[in-house]
Amino acid sequence: MAKTTEKYECMYILNPNLTEEETAALVEKFKALIEANGTLDEMEEMGKRKLAYEINFISEGYYVLVKFTSGPAFPAELDRVFGITDGVMRSMITLRYE
Repeated sequence: MAKTTEKYECMYILNPNLTEEETAALVEKFKALIEANGTLDEMEEMGKRKLAYEINFISEGYYVLVKFTSGPAFPAELDRVFGITDGVMRSMITLRYE
């Protein structure tokens, strides 16, 4: 029998040149999207950190780590939204095994 929900971990990096308001709005947007499609288990705004390598000549980013539970179709939609949202530099969604 297939599971109806899975546990996921998502990290995304926002452009550090966004204003505080723009950054807060994006974090809230993704939080609301996750809560509307699953259960938010944990969220940590790690703040600005140096990137391992430059992305488009930018050497730091605003990191956010989110742990959530959702159906198996939602992570693909979340990844699509990350990809089309201005200000998101990188994102990765992985399955959590606990």
